[in-house]
Order: sequence, then C-alpha cells, then structure tokens
Amino acid sequence: MSLREQINNDLKKAQQEKNELMLLVLRGINAAIKNKEIEKRTKLSKEEKNIEKLEKESKLIKEEVAGVVMSEAKKRKDAIEEFKKGERQDLVEKEEKELEILKKYLPEQMDEEQVKEEVKKVIEEVGAVGLQDTGKVMGALMLKLKGKAEGGVVSKVVNELLRDE
Repeated sequence: MSLREQINNDLKKAQQEKNELMLLVLRGINAAIKNKEIEKRTKLSKEEKNIEKLEKESKLIKEEVAGVVMSEAKKRKDAIEEFKKGERQDLVEKEEKELEILKKYLPEQMDEEQVKEEVKKVIEEVGAVGLQDTGKVMGALMLKLKGKAEGGVVSKVVNELLRDE
C-alpha cells in the first residue's frame, strides 16, 4: 500500500471514529499533496499538451509524497519552537499532538552517526577541502539523503566536518 493510500484509509477511519484532530491533520496532508500536484502539473503543462499524459505525469511519486509529509512535520516543529518562545503552552501541545500523527507517515530518519558516515563519503567523493565546498557537498548529500535525514542535521554535520578539513 502506498503512503497516499495509507493516508486516505486512515482518513476514512478517522471519519468513522469522529477523531477531529486526526481528520484535521490528514485533510491538511491531502491538501498539501494536491497543491504539490497542481504545482507540478503547472510546470509540466508548459511543455506537455497531451492531457492524459499530463494527468499521469503530474501525480506525485512516493518520494514526493514523503517530502510533503516531511514539510508538514517541519512546519509543526517550527511552530512548536515559536509557541514556546511566546509561552503559549496550549498551542505547543496542539502542535505536538499533530506532529505525533505526522510521524506515523514519515520514513525512518537516520541518526546523526549515520549521517556523519554518509557526509564523510560524499566529502571524499566530491573532493571537498573546506567550508567553501559546502554547497557541493550539500547538493550531493541531499539527493542521497532526501527523506532519510533532516536538512538541519545534515547541514550541521557538513559544517562540522568541513571546518575540520
């Protein structure tokens, strides 16, 4: 079962159980996925004029759906930090509950040690020698680690390792 099918099945289940929070989060994910498909279709429509082909190509692949879910999770994490600064514990708790629901749909994330090993390999592959090569390393890494590790963690490890070079 694809991630999108799982989300839709869980949405139906939440409707039957009248789980308002789950409904809110899953409808939000579906809306974000639909918006991403519209964005993709708009870009493709400039080149492709065949409607059936355009419809087929604008569907999101597994990695893109996972990316949308990761983006939604990141929004929740950012909101939690901001609400903590504003001392709004009620909103912090709400966002944390939503994040817990989203985590169910996220691919398993690599820990910092695993990321460090990948960073070392890529630094060697691209021949990076210092902080000026951060862009090269990050570009290659994010292609490899997309959906497997958070960008902030990757960036932190890259900067640490390139500073030591």
